Amino acid sequence: MNQTTMRAVGYRKSLPIDDVDSLIDVELPVPEPGPRDLLVKVEAIAVNPVDYKVRQNNDPGGGIKVLGWDAAGTVVAVGDEVERFRVGDEVYYAGALDRAGADSEYHTVDERIVALKPATLSFTEAAALPLTSLTAWEGLFEHLGLENGGLNQDGALLITAAAGGVGSVTAQLARALTSLTVIGTASRPETVEFATRMGVRHIIDHREPLVPQLAEVAPSGLTHVFSTAATTGNLAAYAEALRPFGRIVAIDDFDSLPIGVLKPKSISFHWEFMFTRSLFRTADQDRQRHILTQVARLVDAGVVTTTAVKDLGRINAANLREAHRVMEAGTAIGKITLTGF
Repeated sequence: MNQTTMRAVGYRKSLPIDDVDSLIDVELPVPEPGPRDLLVKVEAIAVNPVDYKVRQNNDPGGGIKVLGWDAAGTVVAVGDEVERFRVGDEVYYAGALDRAGADSEYHTVDERIVALKPATLSFTEAAALPLTSLTAWEGLFEHLGLENGGLNQDGALLITAAAGGVGSVTAQLARALTSLTVIGTASRPETVEFATRMGVRHIIDHREPLVPQLAEVAPSGLTHVFSTAATTGNLAAYAEALRPFGRIVAIDDFDSLPIGVLKPKSISFHWEFMFTRSLFRTADQDRQRHILTQVARLVDAGVVTTTAVKDLGRINAANLREAHRVMEAGTAIGKITLTGF
């Protein structure tokens, strides 16, 4: 390709989202792919809480920082050592936290964390899935220790904020690939409807005490908890509702946790952070390509569906500011996407 510059959205200073300069339209050089990189023409992106958290807490000191860790697009160039992709491939991925994000016309990404996008989805529909699918899959099958495809597993899984981006994919995977009773928290009619459609069997209201509600839908107790929000406030309830030797995985942010309440039942606590593999260049980075490939197969088989709910239009600063505003308000259902430049 002959294009040397590209449109992108970024920020120069951490500012409140209602400030017009919190996200700005910029022109940047088209990046050069490294040896294991793909250069992708970005067709669609999705927005996650990590986007606004980085914007709020990482001041680039006057330079331009580009956000965005969910993308789908077309490979237009490959690095010298790329083994699995070629120009023209349609791909989807979440990228790496310590590299430039994908809120740009072109983006470079390591091939080991990329997969061919689901053939049955548009770029927009596919862009909604990578980060949340990786988080859900790693949380369920690596940290909670569930058996992928184990349809004789006894137990009950609680997913908090089951209508959110991660919760809605976790519910689908748990419903399709395990035999656990899937329980989710939701409080509004629209979130209850969406979580149910995503595979949650029983809905409980997170605004009310959890333990009495859980006793009704899981009288034998929980075996697993996927905590996407309010872990600190809910930990005592988790400890009471879980059976001995239960497991908890959490993805939300907090500085401390009174884990002593977990000891009497030998309950284990796990973190899930889907950027760990790319941040630390682990030997098994390629595992994320395999996960996304399996998710794509499940989508194309009609087992898993996109969680894209609302597309805000073109990828530009004004539309991304609106996406960040909705995410910061904590009212998003499923995933917010943007399509094309």
